[in-house]
Amino acid sequence: MTDSVEQVATAILYEGYVLWPYRRSATKNQKRWTLGGVYPRAFSEASGDSDPWWMQTQCLVVGAAPTVRARVRFLQVVERRIGRRAQDGTLAFVDELRVGGERYLAWEEATERQVVIADLPLAELAAPRRAEIRVPAGSAEEPLRAPDGAVVGALVRSWRALEGEVEVQAERLGAELFRLTVRIANTAAWDGRGRDSALRQTFVSTHTILSVDEGEFVSLLDPPDELKDAAARCKNVKTWPVLAGEEGDRHTLLSSPIILYDYPRIAPESPGDLFDGTEIDQLLILNILSLTDEEKDEMRASDPRTRAILERSEALTAQDFMKLHGAIREFRMLRGEGEVPALFETLDRPPPRSIVVNGTEISKGSKVRLHPRPGADIMDIALAGKVAFVEAIEQDYEDRIHLAVTLEEDPGRDLGEERWAGHRFFFAPEEIEPIAPEGGER
Repeated sequence: MTDSVEQVATAILYEGYVLWPYRRSATKNQKRWTLGGVYPRAFSEASGDSDPWWMQTQCLVVGAAPTVRARVRFLQVVERRIGRRAQDGTLAFVDELRVGGERYLAWEEATERQVVIADLPLAELAAPRRAEIRVPAGSAEEPLRAPDGAVVGALVRSWRALEGEVEVQAERLGAELFRLTVRIANTAAWDGRGRDSALRQTFVSTHTILSVDEGEFVSLLDPPDELKDAAARCKNVKTWPVLAGEEGDRHTLLSSPIILYDYPRIAPESPGDLFDGTEIDQLLILNILSLTDEEKDEMRASDPRTRAILERSEALTAQDFMKLHGAIREFRMLRGEGEVPALFETLDRPPPRSIVVNGTEISKGSKVRLHPRPGADIMDIALAGKVAFVEAIEQDYEDRIHLAVTLEEDPGRDLGEERWAGHRFFFAPEEIEPIAPEGGER
């Protein structure tokens, strides 16, 4: 598996693991493990199948004699308890414990699990091939030592038994076309004590990575015309497969509970996983750095992975941070090769230096009053009647004029002049009223 596939798969595995503000006490972290869950069958059926006990990936493979390898990955919830060592050597479990300068909190973590089935010739998979998922219950104890070396407590991590299976099957659709099915089922026993208990025996953030030799996968997002009907008949349940790896390569498929595009990538500027791919790294890191000392203390104690996020964020240099501000990946021509689009011919055409509104010439520096048109967005409506100054006259590719303005009352108006988002606003000429100068310059 290529590095890019590994990065994306790991991001999926930990998506939603802990969310901003990355603290145990945060409301949004009171209900975790919501993504890609394959639940114990008894619990799923008792809850009306709203929490599925099975997941299925179905895709197309072309080739005369393709062989596949299936890798199923998921997280298992692990309970982390905090024990204080008594004089008789026993542990008294508490919600939190301070040892030296470190704070420890009782909570839940997760450990990675995977099942691999390799060397599967599709021509021989009319009858399914199965692999068991068997994880025995267990626990591990990590001693907590005081600065003098004395053991004063322990982190006790425990996990329940998991049971299930991965089933791989293939159906020949043509001389060199197969429909491949990977089905994941959870058959672990459930004690009937509710969802929180069932989560301890759930396959969390479940996803499948498929690789093929002597064949190629077919994109379900953009299949060739002759395979569109076959692609449409593929049935994917609680997961969606996309091509992965280097652009154009068709030997790896990533099937995840998050709907992705073909060849997903992690932005190279990202300094590390933040468990929330729907957010912007720069904003999350700014929020982390603005936490109070007390909040950072809880973030360190909530989970080893949130502690790593904090330490990584605090170690960023100004140069590292500016790399997160945005990047242009590529430019693409909009028409055929060798033909310069008409759009590009106008890129260097300057906008007018001034315009006339209600008989008054408007240019940079003109004072105006804002009158948003009916049906404008809520931000524009909030600025109705405000006095502003024109910072620039701009023209789009359809020759429409837009006035960039800053508010007279904005103490950060100079930032708008420097084109900082949040200080400049755009209005059409018909949405402004010229204000005659009162003598003197602004």
